[in-house]
Amino acid sequence: MSAPKELPRTRPPIDRMMQIHGELAAGKFPNCSTLARQIEVSAKTIQRDLEFMRDRMNLPLAWEPLRNGYHYTEEVEGFPTLQISEGELFALLVAEKALQQYRGTPYEKRLVGALKKLERSLPGTVSLNLAEWEQTVSFRTTAEPVVNVPIMEALAQAMQKRDQLRLHYRKPGAKNPEARVVDPYHLANVNGEWYLFAFDHLRNDIRTFVPGRIVDVAKTGKSFARPAKFTLEKRLRDSFGVRSTDGNFAVELRFEERVADYIREKRWHPSQQLKELPDGGVELSLQLGSLVEIQRWVLGWGGAAKVIAPPELAQRVAAAAQAISAAHAA
Repeated sequence: MSAPKELPRTRPPIDRMMQIHGELAAGKFPNCSTLARQIEVSAKTIQRDLEFMRDRMNLPLAWEPLRNGYHYTEEVEGFPTLQISEGELFALLVAEKALQQYRGTPYEKRLVGALKKLERSLPGTVSLNLAEWEQTVSFRTTAEPVVNVPIMEALAQAMQKRDQLRLHYRKPGAKNPEARVVDPYHLANVNGEWYLFAFDHLRNDIRTFVPGRIVDVAKTGKSFARPAKFTLEKRLRDSFGVRSTDGNFAVELRFEERVADYIREKRWHPSQQLKELPDGGVELSLQLGSLVEIQRWVLGWGGAAKVIAPPELAQRVAAAAQAISAAHAA
């Protein structure tokens, strides 16, 4: 039985058009037939490429009957490998500024590299404005998480290759780390903090780990299959941060007028509902699966926030406030 005939490989369109550009820029007056033989594609493919270069890339391309070939009617300094508007360029600048939250992670080098490639391929007339915008947009965080780069690299690779891991993980307040065998599902940056969502074989459940508390990582030699039903959106649907659901709580908070605008200006949770109050304040209603993170958030507003429901949350906030008062008593 004879070996199957190998299908011809077609170059990517951008590669073909760059080669066509080279012939045109050199003044060789190529036509569809000569280019088709040279690039090893059909003449119809070359014709479509030429039409794209003329109509979509706005290159000064024209047919010269006396030379039986195409040429540029004016000088072309460089091939426009990427066309981009100033609005799109501004969006890229914002993305580049936002990279600070990925500093020290496996994603930093890849994202920076991708942006650099885009920058190099931009037409000079547009990229000149980048210097002006550089001074107009920035991102700042007051508490940048400490990231262990080798551990983040190991987690990212394990998720990609579906490698089971053995972690030595230190819980908050614990002096010594404990061993955990996990199937790493997802790395997420939530409100500026990095979290690993993984199936914990000790707990037989999906748990949330802070990469900064992982002392070391090692492969177990086993692989895992990530469940199709797992999504981060579903996992955090009822959470005010990253805490797992441990109940169903209808939370009602009342904010004084002096901070009401801060509440109106953000969408704090998908379930939120706002109610305007006669005194200029606002009432915020949420449906949450845990009270741990909302308790800390309420305390951060000081006396400008009051818990209306549930009673359990009001008691927790009151007890925490009393502890804070006692700790700062003269």
